[in-house]
Amino acid sequence: MKKYETLTKAEMQVMNALWALPDGGCIHDIIALYPEPKPAYTTVSTFLKILLNKRFVNFRKISGKTHTYYPLISKDDYTSMVMKDVKESFFGGSSSSMVKFFAKNEKLSENEIKELLEIIQKQQLP
Repeated sequence: MKKYETLTKAEMQVMNALWALPDGGCIHDIIALYPEPKPAYTTVSTFLKILLNKRFVNFRKISGKTHTYYPLISKDDYTSMVMKDVKESFFGGSSSSMVKFFAKNEKLSENEIKELLEIIQKQQLP
């Protein structure tokens, strides 16, 4: 997997909007997915330029000055990369230490615990 930089909170908002748009979208499409108060057109445009430079997105020119932006990395791939970095940085590369930390510090529902146990059991099967 290609190494990407970590996204800022504002960049993540733009990426979440793009990930929600199956075929990508123009700046107006991205803004439409934001809650109120919506950011300015120029603000989203600036973040898209940053994301282009970081190679998280690309674009297609559709007409005149209008571009359709689309992600170059899936949300799952980005999440995996970030979580791998968290595991390495905070838990010495130990998956079990990371899971133990979240199990101790999060208020997990009975369903969440059951779901986690099912995932762990499936991992242990040959």
